[in-house]
Amino acid sequence: MSNRYFLAVDIGASSGRHILAHTENGKIVLEEVHRFKNGLVERGGHLCWDTDMLFSGIVEGMKKCGELGKIPQSMGIDTWGVDFVLLDEQGAVLGDTVAYRDSRTEGMDEAVYACVPEKELYAHTGIQKAMYNTIYQMMSLKKEQPELLEKAAQMLMIPAYFHYLLTGVGINEYTLATTTNLVNAETKEWDGELLDKLGFPRRLFGRIGQPGETVGKLTDAIAAKVGYTCDVVLPATHDTGSAVPAVPANDDDFLYISSGTWSLLGVERMAPDCSEASWKLNFTNEGGVEYRFRYLKNIMGLWMLQSVKRELNDQYGFGELSDMARAAEISSLVDVDDMRFLAPKSMIDTVKALCAESGQQVPETVGEVCKVIYLSLSQCYGRAVREMEVVTGRTYSRLHIVGGGCQDGYLNELTAVATGKAVYAGPIEATALGNLLVQMLAAGEFSSLAEGREAIARSFDVKAV
Repeated sequence: MSNRYFLAVDIGASSGRHILAHTENGKIVLEEVHRFKNGLVERGGHLCWDTDMLFSGIVEGMKKCGELGKIPQSMGIDTWGVDFVLLDEQGAVLGDTVAYRDSRTEGMDEAVYACVPEKELYAHTGIQKAMYNTIYQMMSLKKEQPELLEKAAQMLMIPAYFHYLLTGVGINEYTLATTTNLVNAETKEWDGELLDKLGFPRRLFGRIGQPGETVGKLTDAIAAKVGYTCDVVLPATHDTGSAVPAVPANDDDFLYISSGTWSLLGVERMAPDCSEASWKLNFTNEGGVEYRFRYLKNIMGLWMLQSVKRELNDQYGFGELSDMARAAEISSLVDVDDMRFLAPKSMIDTVKALCAESGQQVPETVGEVCKVIYLSLSQCYGRAVREMEVVTGRTYSRLHIVGGGCQDGYLNELTAVATGKAVYAGPIEATALGNLLVQMLAAGEFSSLAEGREAIARSFDVKAV
């Protein structure tokens, strides 16, 4: 048993968690020590993140580790992508931390393409068009609040900002930086030519750090609050960037779905594909651990079911919604990537409206609404797999589903049918595991990513669907 502990702080759209890990008899042992809430708040007419509340939750969970007598050797934070804060010369936040589900990016694609044509942008970055990407958020600021860009000294992505509050060192990490659509896929650095054409000040974009790099130690003030000090080590700070290294496979014959609020379906590649064919299919080349590429497609994911559950005041659990969907008799389909699903006032009404628009049976019961969502997600997965095989010029024998969504047996079954692949579900805690694995590699707990993946396969259940 290793007496060294490592801490992953994994923050999603609805909550954040502190997961401690150590090794025991060649296996990785996890322990959740703290959980805190997250959610969107409305400020100044925009949907925003409450970063003060989130950081308070981060510090509180770190304090609990000390109270348990399990002091981590290192810790690192991962979150969703694309969102950021601007800091002035004194390190103070400028403006609100607007969330990617906000509508401020509407029409900003046209403004961006007036500076850099869409095809040229993809040739530089290899990042799929998504209206919430940082590039469109930054253009919105340039158009609507140019004074913020003028005052800003630094742009930090959300986990980089939290690492900055912990250590006093501000550095963006590669896997999350690629989600900005401002990193060159070949050089793996900020694309200065794009920044200049878009009119985004270069001074905002500092050095990009790599997973496994030490940011620094806790400041004296933070150490006093939590009761100890430790290293802050960059994991793959993008949650999917962390989830992919936790896929329990070391060959190249698999696809993966990182299944949660979003579904990220892709493969690992050692080089980007910024071709016209890839651009037309809207695949993305996001950065990965060890400069691997997460060649994938972003799909709306379980956000749709989460929204239905919340809209019904949580009177049904996910298991109940799944059972009702399985029993429902309806075959209508919707385009799950329709932007109307990004932040609808009513997910249920939006599903019904899109069915009506396409002349299909309109779902009436909760079970029918959920059935439409389940069928539509699985069909989207199947289509993405087929497109992936066309653009990569090869077929894959199996599909690994990791993350919290891998617990949804009904969706897994539908996915197996829609893709025609052997489907394997697990591990559930993929994002936290990948975060921890990078820290463990940096500390020498494992000698290679392959060895770490083997340990994950030994340590956690992976079920054939």
